[in-house]
Amino acid sequence: MTPSAPPAPHDTRKEALLLWLSSRLGVVVLSLAAGAGAVSQMATVPFLDRWHHWDAQLLITIAEHGYGGDPAAKPDAGLPAFFPGMPLALRLVRPLVGDWTLAGLLISLAAGAVAVVALARLAEFEGPRGTGWRAVLALLLWPMSVFLFVGYSEALFLAFALPAWLAARRGRWPLAAALAAGASCVRITGLFLALALVVEFFTRRHPVRQAAWLAVPFVPLGLYSAYHYARTGDWLAWKHAQEAGWGRQLVWPWQSLATTWNSAMGDGQFAWAFRMEIAGAVVGVGLVLLLLYLRRWSEFVYVGLQVGALVCSAFYLSIPRSALLWWPLFLIIARVSVTGPPWRRGIIAVYALVAGPLMVLNTLSFMQGAWVG
Repeated sequence: MTPSAPPAPHDTRKEALLLWLSSRLGVVVLSLAAGAGAVSQMATVPFLDRWHHWDAQLLITIAEHGYGGDPAAKPDAGLPAFFPGMPLALRLVRPLVGDWTLAGLLISLAAGAVAVVALARLAEFEGPRGTGWRAVLALLLWPMSVFLFVGYSEALFLAFALPAWLAARRGRWPLAAALAAGASCVRITGLFLALALVVEFFTRRHPVRQAAWLAVPFVPLGLYSAYHYARTGDWLAWKHAQEAGWGRQLVWPWQSLATTWNSAMGDGQFAWAFRMEIAGAVVGVGLVLLLLYLRRWSEFVYVGLQVGALVCSAFYLSIPRSALLWWPLFLIIARVSVTGPPWRRGIIAVYALVAGPLMVLNTLSFMQGAWVG
């Protein structure tokens, strides 16, 4: 009897890319439908202009004029809060396509493809078969996933951070350190990633001779601080810009909750956004407690430091958007929907039915220029 051939290896890359490209096509279709009259406010707004709002516009300003801002406009004290990775990428891509906004969209498209492949591989490296595409789907259906489409820095950060984490899990520390340094060029979140990698290294008891690599992800933060010190005499310009531009001052968490709660219970266009902020904080705190219970120490540090900083700000700001960077959340959703009793198979469908409409709503709101996170 001829033995049967071994099963073909599971190609998580194709699944992840299919989901990523399909979801991007879906956003384009949604935007075109809105522009065709389905949403009257956007009937006359050109396609690219629908994505030129908020941080996307500020990142373009930095790429075009530097951290001093547009000399023809009022100086923006909040610009140093944005790390240079995305503006530098915009400056590289824009000459190839001729438009700043299109350059941002293409950067996020390419970076997101890298990120979802790494997320799928990480999910299946740590869990059973079938968790990869579920983790990617959970990310893409997150209510704030519009920020993975526009020219924001989230997709570019994940394109460095997720492969860095996967490399660290595999014990490839030179690669992990180099990729984490790239993430540190994009967002301050790279600092939390660097600290989490330190915890990951020592809890996994890797050879001490490799510990020197752990310093590499901290280098971009030092260089960026030194740049602004040379420019303005302020080592913490990025932190002070957060305070000047968005009022991110440290307060007790109950003060921040009270301020946000009062805004959420009010009227106006921002009330719904603040309700989403509270929901995001609940998810964040719950995730931190779960990681602590599971003794996932490095992930606890990575997510916990972010959640702690966000809930101790003067008011909740961009917490649901920051959750796009909490890949342990999407890994847990994927694993729970695969392992355990059969009824758990439906968890990913329930998640999609709840999160999907919110994702569509926030995408439409962003295209209209509304603040969504």
